[in-house]
Amino acid sequence: MLAPGRTRLERFSHALGNLVPDATSASVVLLVLVVCAALATGNAPAAIADGYYRGLWMLLPFTMQMTLILVLSSVVSATPLFRRAVIALADVPKTTAQVVSLAVGLGAVLAYFYWGLGLALSPLIAIHFCAAAERKRIRVDFPFLLAAVSAAGAVWQFGLSSTAPLLMATPGHFLEATVGVMRLRSTIWSLPSVLMVLAFPAGVMALTLILMPKSRRPLSAFPEANKLATAPDAALPPLHPDEEPAGFAGWIEHSAIIPAMLGLVLAGWLYYHFVTKGAGLDLNAMNTILLVLAFVLHRNVASFSKAIQGAVQVCWPILVLYHLYGGVAGLLQYTTVGEQFAGLFAALSTPLTFPLLTAIASSIVAVFIPSSGGQWVVQGFVTAKAAAAVGSTAQRGLLAVGIGDHMGNFLSPFWVVVVAGIARVDFRTFFGYGVIFSLLWFTLGVAILTFVP
Repeated sequence: MLAPGRTRLERFSHALGNLVPDATSASVVLLVLVVCAALATGNAPAAIADGYYRGLWMLLPFTMQMTLILVLSSVVSATPLFRRAVIALADVPKTTAQVVSLAVGLGAVLAYFYWGLGLALSPLIAIHFCAAAERKRIRVDFPFLLAAVSAAGAVWQFGLSSTAPLLMATPGHFLEATVGVMRLRSTIWSLPSVLMVLAFPAGVMALTLILMPKSRRPLSAFPEANKLATAPDAALPPLHPDEEPAGFAGWIEHSAIIPAMLGLVLAGWLYYHFVTKGAGLDLNAMNTILLVLAFVLHRNVASFSKAIQGAVQVCWPILVLYHLYGGVAGLLQYTTVGEQFAGLFAALSTPLTFPLLTAIASSIVAVFIPSSGGQWVVQGFVTAKAAAAVGSTAQRGLLAVGIGDHMGNFLSPFWVVVVAGIARVDFRTFFGYGVIFSLLWFTLGVAILTFVP
């Protein structure tokens, strides 16, 4: 018997959410498994301890880069410009098909340009599009649309802010001695990536229109989410309510001069980086672009500081987790475990099956490591070695890891909880619907990487 008011898919979603442990616990479980593998393959305890410690702190710059990516993208998405643009676009559709197509398309575009914007704005897109649809008596199921818009954001894996490709395009990365520096034209700007970016959102639109529940729950059925539609520009409280500066200090903090000056300096560096040096997009350049946007769009230091106050709350998962992942990566790189795993993987693979097997392995690892950058740190060495052994390329392996990584994101609640928190709903309300889109993502991605040169 089904619980009253619940479908089988909703019950599955709820059960899965209670089954998967949190990311910190999962990283420790993975550590124990790799240590056991290292002992079983003849590595001395002292070598295992040394490899773990060497890996534990090898990601300090990368952790700060990722922290800034998450914080600054949240700061940019909090600007009135973005929120008002979403509200204006939400008023355009006249039919259910138009609501779904524009909402999903908008979520995919934002995520392609920057994954943080897709993550932060996909709940607001679903909320405002559903609010506008309800006013017009257009029938749309809010949880299903929320799941669809969030799912479309998966294209960030092949977008301009994809962590692993940007890391591999940054000189001095942790695998440079193994694979060198990978130009973006060989990863996210390759033909398979472009096809995936175009085909997946179209598939999400089609599935949403076909499978959306006939008994549709409007936004008004979710009071806390509905509040976000009625008060989208609610201001954050001052950093120190009793110490608001006055006089010259207050004028400086509310003046556009400081952001304008800093924006010009940073824009000059970007010109030097891209034009004078001819360098490509990497993590540092992406963070610089975000910093410019954050200051310019907030227009004064006071507004920027208030946005930072709220944004720092979303970066807590990565401050310690990346170092825990780095310890596991150290075990793989500085003991014989990584080479042996790569040899086993290569023995099971052929150039034709390499994308499928890599994506499957990546999906499993992603349940333990709900972070693209963290996962590539752990899995990159093994993947690159296996690719060379079977006659494929590390770039193809990296893209296949991206397919598996987001498959894991669909099936574990780590990032879904973040979206649910922004939308102010229980993540189990829409988590199960992600399974539908995960199957599309995995099947389409593996097919493209297998058969498209």
